[in-house]
This record gives sequence, C-alpha cells and structure tokens, in this order.
Amino acid sequence: MEQHRTLSIDGRTIHYRDEGRENSKTLVLLHGFLQSLDVWSSYVLSYMHHMRVITIDLPGHGLSQSFADVHSMDFMAKIVKKVLNEAGVDQCVMIGHSMGGYVALAFAENYPYTLRGLGLVNSHALPDSTQHAQYREAVCNQVLENRASFIVNFVPTLFDPDNSAALSQDIKDLQEQCLETRTEAVIAAQRGMMERPSRVAVLQQLEVPILFIYGKNDNRIPLDIAVSQAMLPRHSEILLLDHVGHMSFIEEREYVKPRIKNFVDTCYY
Repeated sequence: MEQHRTLSIDGRTIHYRDEGRENSKTLVLLHGFLQSLDVWSSYVLSYMHHMRVITIDLPGHGLSQSFADVHSMDFMAKIVKKVLNEAGVDQCVMIGHSMGGYVALAFAENYPYTLRGLGLVNSHALPDSTQHAQYREAVCNQVLENRASFIVNFVPTLFDPDNSAALSQDIKDLQEQCLETRTEAVIAAQRGMMERPSRVAVLQQLEVPILFIYGKNDNRIPLDIAVSQAMLPRHSEILLLDHVGHMSFIEEREYVKPRIKNFVDTCYY
C-alpha cells in the first residue's frame, strides 16, 4: 500500500502519506519545526513491509496549508486526529521529533485512548522558559526580515558540529526542504510553541510505553532534563546517543531505525 493523500479541513488542505501493510501495526511519525513528512522517507522505506506508516505534513509545513496566525500544539494535534480518523486508524504508536514531539504530547493528553505507545525524539514536556520565549520572538523578527537567510543558517546548528562534514548532504537536503516553509507558517509554529503548556503530567499519567531518544550533544535539550523526564512514566525506555545533536534520527539513522521498530513491536506485543 502506497498512498499520497490530501484531506480538506475548513477549506484548507492537509497532505499526508499512508504507506505499508494494511491491517497491521500502525506507526505515525510527526516531523519537527520547518520540516516536512519527507524527513522520514528512509524510515518509511525501512518499515513499510513490516507495518503501516502514516506521515503528515503538519499545518503550514510541506504541502499542507496554514490555518491561522498561531498554530498551537493542541490545534496541530486536532489536525493529526482528523487525519487518523480519515485513514480509519483507531490505535497507533506515535513518534514525534522536536516540535512533532510537542504535538504528540498534546495528542496524548487529548486522545490517550488512541495510543499504543508514544515516542519523543529530541523533544520534552516542559513549557518555554522566559528566555526561550524571547528567543522565539527574535526568530519571528529574523524570519520577517530574511526568511531564507534564517533557515540556511539555522539548520546546521541542529547537528553536532563534529558530524557536519559527514552529513553535509543531509544538511543541504534539510535546508532545501525547510526553505519550502512559508514565512507565515514559520511564525505560526513559533508562536504555537511559545504558548504551549507543561505536559509533564502527561508523562506521569500515560499508561502506554514511552520511548525517549536524545543526543548527548543536543544544544536545545540539556541532558539532565532528558534523563529526568524519562524517569516519570510508568514504562519508559531511553536511548542516549553519543556525539549526536538535535537531529538524532538523521545523525544516527541506522541505529535509531531498528530501535523505533523494536519499540513498535513491543507496544503491539
């Protein structure tokens, strides 16, 4: 099964892919800020003969249209739920990277009955600090002044500098992908992340397994926060990767791929 689909919501179009084995384990992969569902392509190719994989262009990203001046994490989670309803998915394992992790946490809070498992890749459950909210305001201003320059300079900072040479093509591909994100969508996502609440309680209350994947050199999520949050769920698994930054699923692709597959198998055991 390989299907590229669109869903019309309030007169706007959401793009998603529904690939792999029908009537099987279902994995939903949510991309991070500026990215699109294409960032998961190599994972889909690896998994599609083993399970059903749904990837979604979140509002304003990829081929999906923007809806408002602010795309809150709850709103994006609502869109994800509509896509899953359209696809006939009753239960799934959901894994989100960075901003996609914030959306997955909002989804878990609002639709916990839909989840067999939750995965956070370089993401966490805390709200923005005052300092980080100020950083997001600065980002909005930079994007208004020169969107392309911001994106081209921003993407390499997501990787461990020691990986820059080896992953130069991946970085270039990601820059090109992110450059497709329009100015209004960049700002809507930043403002949505800025206003997100703490979802630490979700980690404590969720009854399904939770997988945490972090890079030890992630300059956006301190290691102590990563480890402390992984201690909260009833059933948690944590993968800490050496010499890896904020893009662990790209920086250690061949290591992370089987780990996610095994986690899905565990959740459906």
